[in-house]
Amino acid sequence: MLTHRDAMTVQATNHAAAFAATPAIKRADDTAMIKIAAQLAREFAVAKPAIYWADFGASAVLGYGALALAIMATGWVQGLAIIVAVLALYRAGLFIHEISHLRPDAVPGFRTAWNIVIGVPLLVPSFMYEGVHSLHHTRIRYGTAEDPEYLPLALMKPWTVPVFVLVSALAPLAVLLRYGILSPLSLVYPPLRQTLVARYSSLSINPDFRRRMPEGDFARHWVIWETAASLWAMAIIAGVATGIIPLRAFLITFGVVSGVTVFNQIRTLVAHLWENDGEPLSVTGQYLDSVNVPPPGLLPALWAPVGLRYHALHHLLPGVPYHSLGEAHQRLIAAMPAGSAYHQGNYPGLFGLVVRLVKGAKA
Repeated sequence: MLTHRDAMTVQATNHAAAFAATPAIKRADDTAMIKIAAQLAREFAVAKPAIYWADFGASAVLGYGALALAIMATGWVQGLAIIVAVLALYRAGLFIHEISHLRPDAVPGFRTAWNIVIGVPLLVPSFMYEGVHSLHHTRIRYGTAEDPEYLPLALMKPWTVPVFVLVSALAPLAVLLRYGILSPLSLVYPPLRQTLVARYSSLSINPDFRRRMPEGDFARHWVIWETAASLWAMAIIAGVATGIIPLRAFLITFGVVSGVTVFNQIRTLVAHLWENDGEPLSVTGQYLDSVNVPPPGLLPALWAPVGLRYHALHHLLPGVPYHSLGEAHQRLIAAMPAGSAYHQGNYPGLFGLVVRLVKGAKA
């Protein structure tokens, strides 16, 4: 006859076995993990402006300095400068993700500075992500047809994986045409304006996503930065056409920005497992469909900077600033047992994730 303790042990064993046998994204919530995450969210909620300004400023200076050297230099020096420019501008650009989560008063002036330094010059003003990325974190939208940042790549044809990456190489040309030609034309042709806002004003990967017209203060914010980006894009087009901007300088810059967008698309490719079939998921299901690539690996600090190597953890703690995610991760690793859901969201590196995605698509 089983004692009460034996019965509890059998029940726990059966529960663990059932949890392990259930597909990751279909699992019920791990209440212990969520409880600890909620405590950490309160503890690490405050952004540190000094870190934001120093990190972003150094990345932007290094990126633009390397870009200038790449335009002037030749040979191996030029090649090295291009690599540094891509990595540094990529890091600076990814602060748009932080902007989409920061409260306006958390780091005063940061959104404006980011738009002046990166958003307008690279033709990706922050409004293209603000109000879009937040939908990806909505409990009922994640992984569904209403999620602007989700495609079930693991359930699609294998050829969609390389196409998903390669098409991003043309993104700089697309935004140049969007702001330099289509945006001015939309002012005199209202139907084009509606299409431009709905389909070509968001950094999304879901082709079925349609954006609503902006309202209130956000609409004014949108107009300011879209106008600045349009004037900049028209100046680039006119400068290249008249020879004021040397073609060599334009092509090198285009190549660097294209490298930044391809790098970001590769990161996006492995930010999730992309295994959801369109049904709403539990919090734990969303976590397990997302990816952490924690230390000791060093390369993720380059291809998933600004806290994005902890992307699964970010879905548990969306309000925690990037500079605190590493410590929060260590706390969760120490607090959760080895077989917990939290441990199952951690992966060693990029290559294995790509292989898993391709194999899933083939299957």
